[in-house]
Amino acid sequence: MNAAALGKAIIRYLPLVLLALAWEACARFELVSSSALPSLTKVAAAWWDLAKSGDLVENGAASLWRAGAGLAIAIVVGAVLGIGMATWRAADVALGPLVDMFYPLPKSALIPVTALWLGFGDGSKILLIAMGCMLPVTLGAYNGARSSERTLIWSARSLGASRLRMLRDVVVPSAMPEMLNGISTALALSFILLVSAELIVAQKGFGYLIGSLGANGSYDAMYAVVLTVAFLGFAADRLYLLFTRWTFAWRM
Repeated sequence: MNAAALGKAIIRYLPLVLLALAWEACARFELVSSSALPSLTKVAAAWWDLAKSGDLVENGAASLWRAGAGLAIAIVVGAVLGIGMATWRAADVALGPLVDMFYPLPKSALIPVTALWLGFGDGSKILLIAMGCMLPVTLGAYNGARSSERTLIWSARSLGASRLRMLRDVVVPSAMPEMLNGISTALALSFILLVSAELIVAQKGFGYLIGSLGANGSYDAMYAVVLTVAFLGFAADRLYLLFTRWTFAWRM
C-alpha cells in the first residue's frame, strides 16, 4: 500500500477511531451510566467470553446460514423476475402492479406472517429475507434490462440470434450494473431483516442473543453481539464492493 492509499484509508476510518475513543471516555468518566453504556474494554472482554463459550459461534452460524440462504434465493428469483418482466410484456403487466404495491411495504411487517406460516425455525427467517430482498434485485434487474441498447438487440435479431442467446449476450450484460446495485441494497437489508426477525421470533441467532442478553442485564455482552453484527455487515459490504469491481474489470 503506497503512502497516498494509506493516508486515504486513515482519513476514511478516523471517525470510527474517534467514536471508539469517545465511547471509552464516556464510560470511564461516567458521562453516561456505565450500566447503560459499558466501556469498550468490558465489551471486548464480554465478546471474548462469548466466543470461548461457543455461544457467539453457534448463534452466528445460524444467522449467517439464514441470511445467506435467503439472499441467494432473492438474487436468483429477483433476477429472473426482473429480466422476465423487462423482456416479456405479459409478465410485466401481470407482476408489475404487485411489485409496485409491495415495494414500499415495511418488510418487518412480514415477520408475523412468515412466523405464522413456518414457525420459529430457520424457514420463516429465510422466507422473510428472500421476500424482502427480492424486490430490490427485481427492480435493479428490470431497470437494467429495460435500458439495454435497442440497436444491439436489433443487431442480434438481424443476425438470427435466438431469444435465449439474445438474453444471454445482450440483455443480461446490460442489466448487470443495475442488478448489482440492487443486490447491494438487498445485502444490507438482509442483515436488518435477520436481526429484526430473530429479536421477535427465534430460538437462536444474533437477534435472539441480543434480546436475551439485554433482558438479563448483560449489557456488555449485548453490545459485543451488536458490534459483531455491525462488523460482519461492514465486511460483507466491503467484500461485495471488491466483487463488483472485479466483475466490471472483467467485463471491460
